[in-house]
Amino acid sequence: MARKRKMKCGVVGYGPSCEMGRLHLQSMAAQKVFVPTAVCDLNEERLASARSDFPGIETYTDMGKMLRKSGVELVAVILPHNLHAKAAIRCLNAGCNVVVEKPFALTVEECDAMIAAAKKNRRMLSTFHNRHWDANIVTIMKHIKKIGRTFRWESYQGGWRRPGRSWRSDRKISGGIIFDWGAHFVEWMLQVLPYKMTEISGFGINEVWKHCTNEDELEAVVRFGGNAVGSHTVSHVAAAGKPMIRILGTKGAITATHSEVTVHTFGPDGERIATSVPMVKPGWDPYYRSVRNHLVGKKKLVITPEYARRVIQVLDYATRSSKLGKSLKPKYK
Repeated sequence: MARKRKMKCGVVGYGPSCEMGRLHLQSMAAQKVFVPTAVCDLNEERLASARSDFPGIETYTDMGKMLRKSGVELVAVILPHNLHAKAAIRCLNAGCNVVVEKPFALTVEECDAMIAAAKKNRRMLSTFHNRHWDANIVTIMKHIKKIGRTFRWESYQGGWRRPGRSWRSDRKISGGIIFDWGAHFVEWMLQVLPYKMTEISGFGINEVWKHCTNEDELEAVVRFGGNAVGSHTVSHVAAAGKPMIRILGTKGAITATHSEVTVHTFGPDGERIATSVPMVKPGWDPYYRSVRNHLVGKKKLVITPEYARRVIQVLDYATRSSKLGKSLKPKYK
């Protein structure tokens, strides 16, 4: 029987980055089942913003106190990357369902511990792969069959630019240069190349920007079954760029940016045809709709923790491979 009662929800970490605390609570509230109830943050100005955004909401500076007193059943963890696993496990052990901001964690071992805690406490665990529903990847997946069997994914972010001094440039906190937006690109890669992983390699340098501990550049390369390969590169030392996304198939190709998707195929006489296809309307509501349907209607999650762990495996093992100078066999195919 479908569960009809309301569920209290909250966030750990309200900002200031991209106002993600507000976004999560608004997205939860839009599902009509979740009631924004509590916010935890160490910064009083951010808590004041939360009280202004959600009049009557409870605010805390101690996560344990929030978990004990607020009655929240769903918590979004919005903290620096290295704190995701510890906070998520604490919330799960307190009996909460948990959504973790991406990246899910920094290592496969952290993912394993989070998933074990979710199973032990019989609670939902997911990560906020909201860009699973971005216009570019949804449009790509709509037209992917036109290019035959996909066998190559290449994606790239970069330029020649000095990194900032925020925690995202500190490898101990961020995980490295590839862990931020790289989580989205790798998640897209795994949609386009739906095969088992057989080998993961990483290639990076850290020679130019000495003020931060992140790599100057890191490329993750994944070998899949079916003679397929995927790669994603993030660089702060790229004096020349390349296409953001290039996908090859046995009957054509697709190139894409955030706002445009072009399908490359062949006409009857073998002539090449490049067609800029209409973009699907973007929207992130499906993420929390999936969470609602899982918690209320017992439907399968779209973004399961096991799926999220495959993304982290690529980022984690590529980073390790770069340091070790050798390819690694994935634990999870």
